[in-house]
Amino acid sequence: MTMKAKPSYEELERQFQELNTDHTQLENKMLESGFLAEEIMTYMTEGLVLTDTQETVIFINQPLSEMLGYLPEEIIGKCWLDMVSPEQQTIAKEALAKRSRGYIDRYEITLHHKNGEKFPVLIGAGPRFDKQSGEFIGTMGVVTDITERKRAEEALRESEERYRTILNEMAEGYHEVDLAGNFIYFNAAFLNLFGYSCEEMRGTNFSHYAAEESIIKKVYQTYNEIYKTGHPVQRAEWDIIRKDNQRRTLEYSAAVVRDSKNVPNGFRGIVRDITETRQAETEKERLRAQLAQAQKMEAIGTLAGGIAHDFNNMLGVISGRAELGLKKTAPTDPVYKDLEQIHNAAGRSADITRQLLAFARKQTISPRMIDLNSTVCNMIKMLSRLIGEDIDLRWQPAGDLRAVKIDPSQIDQILVNLCVNARDAIADVGKITIETGMKVFDPDYCAVHAGFVPGKFVMLAVSDDGCGMDRHTLDNLFEPFFTTKKTGRGTGLGLATVYGIVKQNNGFINAYSEPGKGSSFRIYLPCHTADLPDTLPEKSVSPIPRGSGETLLVVEDEDDILDMLKAMLKSLNYTILAADSPSRAMTLAQSHNNRIHMVITDVVMPEMSGRDLAGKLSALYPDIKILFMSGYTANVIAHQGVLDEGVHFLQKPFSMDNLAEKLREVLDMLSD
Repeated sequence: MTMKAKPSYEELERQFQELNTDHTQLENKMLESGFLAEEIMTYMTEGLVLTDTQETVIFINQPLSEMLGYLPEEIIGKCWLDMVSPEQQTIAKEALAKRSRGYIDRYEITLHHKNGEKFPVLIGAGPRFDKQSGEFIGTMGVVTDITERKRAEEALRESEERYRTILNEMAEGYHEVDLAGNFIYFNAAFLNLFGYSCEEMRGTNFSHYAAEESIIKKVYQTYNEIYKTGHPVQRAEWDIIRKDNQRRTLEYSAAVVRDSKNVPNGFRGIVRDITETRQAETEKERLRAQLAQAQKMEAIGTLAGGIAHDFNNMLGVISGRAELGLKKTAPTDPVYKDLEQIHNAAGRSADITRQLLAFARKQTISPRMIDLNSTVCNMIKMLSRLIGEDIDLRWQPAGDLRAVKIDPSQIDQILVNLCVNARDAIADVGKITIETGMKVFDPDYCAVHAGFVPGKFVMLAVSDDGCGMDRHTLDNLFEPFFTTKKTGRGTGLGLATVYGIVKQNNGFINAYSEPGKGSSFRIYLPCHTADLPDTLPEKSVSPIPRGSGETLLVVEDEDDILDMLKAMLKSLNYTILAADSPSRAMTLAQSHNNRIHMVITDVVMPEMSGRDLAGKLSALYPDIKILFMSGYTANVIAHQGVLDEGVHFLQKPFSMDNLAEKLREVLDMLSD
């Protein structure tokens, strides 16, 4: 016996629909072939039901009977609507009304199982007509249980809902773009990063938000690489402009999206805002560079201070001996000119060591309250001679200037160095402007300007219209020994000296310049509210003061300097007790029977410091006067280069005139 091939559901449905187009032909076909009874009913896996015009069941096949949990005889004769859930009766009745007018339709509905459970089905139903009269006589319906499909759809819906919920609750921004870079999906966090609404962003291109053209090219390159290789990018950067015009830096990861045929059709990515992180890294790098610069300057300063100390000792001997020789030699003597040149060379060398000490912030200073305008005004005539007649020197003092606390000689150093540099920057004729003013810096301003600190400051500015400086020169401006001048025209210490002086006085300096547009140096010194002295003491022009035979104890561990001091002091009519060490000084003091008027001691020596020695000697001679001398400031008698209150100090190297004046100043002041 040959078995007939079982027709598919689709084939049966097609035949059903074709046959329904001509119900007369359908009836004839069914009668001739036994199609309805033998083929459809026997082989259909879907449920089949026939009803009359009142929806009374007149036939039900075995699959539908099993689907409902009833025997066929339990359903035949009953109303089909009894199988339908009450809340969906309306749907079934509307479908019946349409079929009575000849319509075939498909719809989903919920049926009742015999055990009371509900289950969803898909019904494909069409009208039945009388073959003789053509009147509507009922319905034929194919019923498919879609429970599993509904479960799958619900599971998919729940999965997609979880997926969307997770995306929208993410702190990072999620987005999807097509191959052209147009946004097709994004989560709430992504929208917040850009500041736009969903409607505003959907369909727009990523390039619309790029901060600059180079960013667009960079992102395109990244996406092209992902497309070609298929490998995701874990970390890339994308600078955007938000809706509120803020520039932000985003970090994103991206991967290709593929369709069901594994063909790339877009990209997806995770984005987070790293603007603050980048700013913090930039600030950290800036601070690291500042620390490295400070450490370098400190190291150079320590070296420079040590060199200046030792060099000052040697210069003291050279200058002192030359000065003693000059006093003993007639100007007509051929040796006199040699001694004079030696003395002058030693003086110029001493100027260099003073610059080194100023740069190293080891220069001994005696700061006092000054009127900056008056101090600068007293320098203008000398500065005019220094820069020459071809350059116009303009002085623009500000009114109501607060006092500053600084050693006046340091203002002289600052102005000389800045004006000389300005003069050298002007090729022919030009202009140099010196001005003063008041400036207040708040914390917000200082936060974005390196080196600035909040507060009220007095400003001293020196500007020129010379050749200006490029970025390389500006970056190295305050480096010691850095110079753009020709060999022999500069030591590279001028601006380093200015920098050291300003820092020593708790101020800061900034330089502004462009090639061909001149330069401007602005110095800011902390202002004070203390009263200014009515007048500044004038220097004496009287002859060199001499001693009256007072006994001086001189303590110096350098033999050459000690010998020179003895020679100078004897020529100034003082009685000398000389010691090459603190212990020798104590022995001399204890064995001396007469009064010792003053001790002149080096600050840094073996065995003990000059200050400790002075303390011991003061215990023996309560009225003894103390004069310290050194090649550079030691914290034994000063802090940050500022002399302690009541301390008297003589900077090495010094001339005989300097020594004579200082001796009389201390002896006479303490005798009052």
